Amino acid sequence: MSNEDITLTAGDAEVSVRPGNGGRIGGLRVGGLELLRQGDRFGCFPMVPWCGRIRDGRFLNGGTVHQMPLNSPPHAIHGTARDGAWRTARASADEAVLTYDLVDPWPYPARVTQVVGLAEDSLTLTMSVETYESSFPAQIGWHPWFNRNLGGEGAQDARLDFSAAWQEERGADHLPTGRRIDPAPGPWDDCFGMPGGVDVTVTWPGQLELRLGSREEWVVVYDEQDAAVCVEPQTGPPNGLNSMPRLVTPLEPLEATTTWSWRRL
Repeated sequence: MSNEDITLTAGDAEVSVRPGNGGRIGGLRVGGLELLRQGDRFGCFPMVPWCGRIRDGRFLNGGTVHQMPLNSPPHAIHGTARDGAWRTARASADEAVLTYDLVDPWPYPARVTQVVGLAEDSLTLTMSVETYESSFPAQIGWHPWFNRNLGGEGAQDARLDFSAAWQEERGADHLPTGRRIDPAPGPWDDCFGMPGGVDVTVTWPGQLELRLGSREEWVVVYDEQDAAVCVEPQTGPPNGLNSMPRLVTPLEPLEATTTWSWRRL
């Protein structure tokens, strides 16, 4: 087992997996087009054991209050696993299985497993959190940075298409107020509800269409930066450890999957 980079291939698709850099997908190339923003902080990183911001970095488990480091003051953001070195449990030409053991500052021992599976026309990411000790609230999500423009002569910027049942009203502190509103036009740094499952299409006109799906019903869309657009499927809304806790127990792990499928235009 090691944490060296892994390259997966299927047809004209190629994925670089970087266990040593937070278990992230470093790149996704389709027919020579790089879809993900490059750089150590970008690509697509796993958000675990929470997604987005936790208010003031504090969450409850029963009557116990836990304080996480404020890595996005005044809040804690995007979990701890993206800052750690994952290990490769096994890898083949088109699949890699990575593991990460949750450690301090997260207060509960647990193992995260991420499976990266590549096909000629799709990428499937599956993640689970399991424990053999204390139960605790957790979330799973992914944070891909899709290049807004894929380059090339006459290339047009990406277009986002989705239909949400609601948008979480965002307060001045960037966290959901608990009120659901009708989806508003972008730009967004907002969480949307899709009870039938996440379904968002990213289209680079004349080049590629990518459909991002998940059985989960929450997605954060972030497109306030010029270089990239982010579509983040997750198991609950921001601050969900407090507002909508999903418990991981010795009998019941937390699991989630997202599949990205594409076609050339």
